[in-house]
Amino acid sequence: MTPIRRLLVLLAAVALLGGVAAGYLAWAARHAAAPVQAANGDVLRPGQLVFRTTGGRVAAVPLGNTSAAPEAEGPVCNRFSTAGGTSICLTAQPGAVATTHAVILDRAMKETRRIKLAGIPNRARMSQSGRMASWTVFVTGESYSQGGFSTWTGILDTRTGYAVTNIEDIPLTLNGRRYHAPDVNYWGVTFAADDNRFYATVATRGKTYLVEGDYGTWRARTLRENAECPSLSPDGTRLVFKKRVSADPARMWRLHLLDLATMRETPLAEPASVDDQVAWLDGRTVMYAKGPDVWSVPADGSGTPALLARGASSPVAVR
Repeated sequence: MTPIRRLLVLLAAVALLGGVAAGYLAWAARHAAAPVQAANGDVLRPGQLVFRTTGGRVAAVPLGNTSAAPEAEGPVCNRFSTAGGTSICLTAQPGAVATTHAVILDRAMKETRRIKLAGIPNRARMSQSGRMASWTVFVTGESYSQGGFSTWTGILDTRTGYAVTNIEDIPLTLNGRRYHAPDVNYWGVTFAADDNRFYATVATRGKTYLVEGDYGTWRARTLRENAECPSLSPDGTRLVFKKRVSADPARMWRLHLLDLATMRETPLAEPASVDDQVAWLDGRTVMYAKGPDVWSVPADGSGTPALLARGASSPVAVR
């Protein structure tokens, strides 16, 4: 390679890296959250729907009147989840390199732990007891509809303080055989009530699978193909997940219910393509972000979608 050609290649590489950095800086300017600060502990009062507003702040309204103005406000988060008096707040950190902080909050919404992660905030979930926290960040890409994305998903045991920032090395059994591949990605963890069993999505070689994980023995196995972002029902018998049904980005996913005893799946009455990990409003109804708002729909395939809260995402019912 001649000196001139070498210089041209170097300049092209610098320009490419500059474009990547500029793209992330633009994303951070749109999505970055303010530092997490202690907030009104009334946000976690039972009988409320807690969610993230379009402005990024966590807010709460009565479950019986979800169209009301927020009665209490919490910290600013990019993603939020709460259960059992413990919350996780993911915040994007501006900079040339994409980073996220997973912040753990106590019942009074005061910070107790902070973990620095690579990537852009994507999913957050607490177990029912408030012991186990999980997160997913995009290390590359900003959407599951894009090709070539990569995720890191982690789990924190808030009781012991032990954190696995990326679970991709968990021993995986796929279709009955031990599986190894460099392109394995996990996302969208949901926990069972025992704080040990969990479900998630794993992707490899262009396919996605629902996996069941065992935290104590640290292993996972696939249950079925084409299931993303699962959410376990309060009684632990059913999962709602998004299923890829089309290559059209506008109609890519359809929400489905999976009965874990029979492995029978049922499409929900929401016809729109929902790109979210749903949450359970109660034992019969799920809620999810659709556009700028939170909607709900029965989990058994009946009924019709209903608007639950305007200008909201990351919904959680506190009971």
